[in-house]
Amino acid sequence: MANALRFLIVDDFSTMRRIVRNLLKESGFADADEAEDGVVALNKLRSSKFDFVVTDINMPNMNGFQLLTEIKQDEKLKQLPVLMVTAEARKEDIVAAAQGGAAGYIVKPFTKATLEEKVNLIIKKLDL
Repeated sequence: MANALRFLIVDDFSTMRRIVRNLLKESGFADADEAEDGVVALNKLRSSKFDFVVTDINMPNMNGFQLLTEIKQDEKLKQLPVLMVTAEARKEDIVAAAQGGAAGYIVKPFTKATLEEKVNLIIKKLDL
């Protein structure tokens, strides 16, 4: 059951975390936790069970690319789908996200429809 998935939303901006959380909730995904950077996110991922990560790229301490690398190098976490979110639609970032193993990439500001479509596409593709 897709809607039973547990999400981790990673963004250094609390308002953005709340927006993503609300959009996921409106899309039927009510189970979500938050982290303000990659370091906190990694600790949560290693100590609790999550099914999906939505992360910002630009953050202090550990950015989204570093978090993606850590997730993909961890035997217990590497299967986790990671959706990258950024304010910049730089081609090199999109390529780096794809090469790093990200399941998808969306650019801020985005709509509920965009987030829902991306998340559902990833769920379907990965058969979650």
